[in-house]
Amino acid sequence: MAEVARLAGVSTATVSHVLNGTRPVRERTRREVLAAMEQVRYTPNAAARSLATARTRTLGLALSAISNPYLGELLHAVEEECAEAGYTLLLADPHDDPGYEATAVARLRSRVDGVLLAPSGDSAATLEALAAQQVPTVLVDRMLGADHDEVGAENVEPVAGLVEHLAAAGHTRIGFVAGHAGLATTDERLDGYRLGLRRAGLDYSLVVEGHSEAEPARRAVGELLGTAQRPGALITGNNAMTIGAVQAAHDAGLRIPGDVALAAFDDFPWADAFSPRLTVVAQPFAEIGREAVRLLLRRMESPGAAPRSVRLPTRFVHRASCGCGP
Repeated sequence: MAEVARLAGVSTATVSHVLNGTRPVRERTRREVLAAMEQVRYTPNAAARSLATARTRTLGLALSAISNPYLGELLHAVEEECAEAGYTLLLADPHDDPGYEATAVARLRSRVDGVLLAPSGDSAATLEALAAQQVPTVLVDRMLGADHDEVGAENVEPVAGLVEHLAAAGHTRIGFVAGHAGLATTDERLDGYRLGLRRAGLDYSLVVEGHSEAEPARRAVGELLGTAQRPGALITGNNAMTIGAVQAAHDAGLRIPGDVALAAFDDFPWADAFSPRLTVVAQPFAEIGREAVRLLLRRMESPGAAPRSVRLPTRFVHRASCGCGP
């Protein structure tokens, strides 16, 4: 650092301000410092900096099923927003297991300045540990309504809207494929399903558990489609279960939407390439990720600020699988 300062003809304090953005520096001076850094191939030592500042310039993201296409888009937005703010990102996958979640987040806690967490079914122990160590935390996707900053999509009204859409097309037997029991998103989407049935004046209600994954959904829907109580339409609670439901219909020799109509929560890259193309509720995945980072940076700068709960609107994407025409 001293060598950079000598080459640029400035003080080491000025070099520090250029590196950390702690004070405005004239553009010409900034360029000279950066040129000197390039000349001597100087890279700041993050470990040494964290010892000196008690900041790691790193944020943690604890998110289950990172391979999920939707979570990939969210992850990309989080990483991009972190990088723009000068932070790196550490990942942990809690596997939607409350016990393992506590362990995974504990490993992050000592290495990051703040944590983004998509909570599992019971995250009380994890949240208590984060609060006890005063780790700034923001909940992502799954809203708990607790004393935490949180950001996620609307769930209840969009699913109610899918039910009403199918009912308006003449369906009176509409089933629902639910995700992992106990997750906030599962509960809210179930509430939306029941709300939609009430609004449409439908008594028929049938819920099967797809456990938020393709293969369990395939088995559950397959069993359902083989019974006399087979619904004329299905709503799936996430994109992985949508894939399982489509596979189950194909296994049973049923046509979508001719034999069973389908509408889904979550859009994904190839939903428009399915045959038939899938009618879905699309979440604003990228904006959820960006807003989560913004909330976390705000919490880090203002620890005493009142918690914020941010709900972002979804978008109805009308395609062919619902069977109600253009």
